[in-house]
Order: sequence, then C-alpha cells, then structure tokens
Amino acid sequence: MANPWRGDVALVIDGESCVMRLTLGALAELEAGMAADSLMAMVERFESSNFTSRDVLALLGAGLRGGKCGVSEDALYHAEIAGGPIAAARAAAELLARAFTVPEA
Repeated sequence: MANPWRGDVALVIDGESCVMRLTLGALAELEAGMAADSLMAMVERFESSNFTSRDVLALLGAGLRGGKCGVSEDALYHAEIAGGPIAAARAAAELLARAFTVPEA
C-alpha cells in the first residue's frame, strides 16, 4: 500500500500494483541522468506542463527503483500502464511533488 507520508505513489504496471518512491539515491540517479540543469528544473517542467515522455519515463524508472519494484527500464518502456500515458504522467508528477512536500493531514 502506498504511504504518502513516505512519498509513495502507486501505479499499476502490466496488471501488478507497484509502489514507487523517490529515495535520496533515486533522486541523485534521476538528477545525473536527466536532461535538465537541476531537479528544480524538472519540477518546473511538470508545473508548467512542459515535460516530455522521456521525463515521465525517467521519473517512473527512478521511482520504481527507489520503491524496489524490480521493473527493468526495458520492461517499463514496453509496459501496459493502467490509465495509459495520462495516468503515467500524473503518477510521475505526483511522485515528484511528494518528494518535496508533506501531504496534507
């Protein structure tokens, strides 16, 4: 079960529920591998709806690794995500937001 206080976000991939989390290591990996100057640049892209599908996949991949879901990058690229690309983008944005904010009680 996804715990928003830990920054968890649930996503159904190929019929299996996965809990994603951007740990500090996952954030460092994301920062090193993304085509942005900083994580805040990534946040700004999502806030302004100026993100790419590559941004979504990078966030989901980092979150899956941070949540220890065991979905490989190749599997993610070919996966069926419940709700399609819009659900994937929403989950990526929520994952990024939860890494930097505290959920409301």
